[in-house]
Amino acid sequence: MLDNAGPQRERAHSRGAPNDMVGIPGGTFRMGSDKHYPEEAPAHRVTVDSFWIDRTPVTNRAFRKFVNATGYVTFAEIPPDPKDYPGALPDMLKAASLVFTPPRHTVDLRDWSKWWQFKAGANWRRPYGPRSSISGLDNHPVVYIAYCDAEAYAKWAGKDLPTEAEWEFAARGGLEGAEFAWGSNLTPAGKHMANTWQGNFPHENLCTDGFARTSPVMAFPPNGYGLYDMIGNVWEWTTDRLSAKTPKVCCVPENPRGGREEDSYDPYQPAIKIHAKSLKAARICVRRTTAAVTDRPRATPSR
Repeated sequence: MLDNAGPQRERAHSRGAPNDMVGIPGGTFRMGSDKHYPEEAPAHRVTVDSFWIDRTPVTNRAFRKFVNATGYVTFAEIPPDPKDYPGALPDMLKAASLVFTPPRHTVDLRDWSKWWQFKAGANWRRPYGPRSSISGLDNHPVVYIAYCDAEAYAKWAGKDLPTEAEWEFAARGGLEGAEFAWGSNLTPAGKHMANTWQGNFPHENLCTDGFARTSPVMAFPPNGYGLYDMIGNVWEWTTDRLSAKTPKVCCVPENPRGGREEDSYDPYQPAIKIHAKSLKAARICVRRTTAAVTDRPRATPSR
C-alpha cells in the first residue's frame, strides 16, 4: 500500500467531489513495468499531485448527451480529405474505422490486419458497421473515439484527460507492485475481476467472463480507489505522447507529461507527421492543485 494513502484519500474527499468522480490522493509510486510491453520499461519512480477522476469510462449515454447538446461529429464520421492522404485508394477515402473482426483460425500475430478490418460506416453509433447499433448499450463505454473526440468531450464536461502517470497511479488503486489492480492473481478464487480475453487470441474467445465484446461499466468490482474498468473492457486515452525514447532523469519526476512531440512520430510511417498518444485502458479528471478556472476532469478511450 502507498504510505498514508488512507488519510490522504479522506482529505481529498472532504473537499467535495464533483459528480461521479473520485478523489485520488497524490503520492509517489513505481510507474511502468520491466516484465511486459517494451514501451512500459523501465519501471521508475514518479510523483503525482492529487486529482479527481471519473469513476467509470465515459458511457454511450454520456457521450450521446454531449453530441445532442453540441451537434458534435466524431472523427470516424467525417470522410477523409483526399488532399491529406495523397495516393490513397478511393475506397479508403470514406468515413470509416477499423473494426475488430476475429478470424476463424490461427493467424500470424505479427500481422494485425488479420483481425482488424476497415469498415465504412463504423463509428460510435454503429460500432460494427452500418447494420449495427448501440441500442441497449447505454451503460457500455463509448468506442471509436479519436483523441480529438475525447478532448472535445472533456472540454464540454469542464474536465480534461489524465496524464499517463495520473491514469496509472489511479489504476493501481493504492497497491504497490501488484500484478493487477486487485492483487497478484488474475482470477482470485476463480472469479473474473475484469472484462478480458480468454482463449487463443484472436480467433478463440471463450467468454468465460460473460462478455464477447464490451461490458457495462460497473459489471466488475472497482479497485481500491473505487474506480471501475481500470483494467479490461476498453482502451483509454491519456494526454501523454507515446515515445520510444525514455528520458533519463536524476531524481523522481513530478507530474510528468510524456515525451517530446518530435519523438512521438511513427518511425514506420515517416511521411505521416501525426504524433502518437499513450493509450491505457479512457476517462476524465480534475486536478485540485490548479486554479479553479482550469480545473478539468479526465475522459474516455476508444477500442
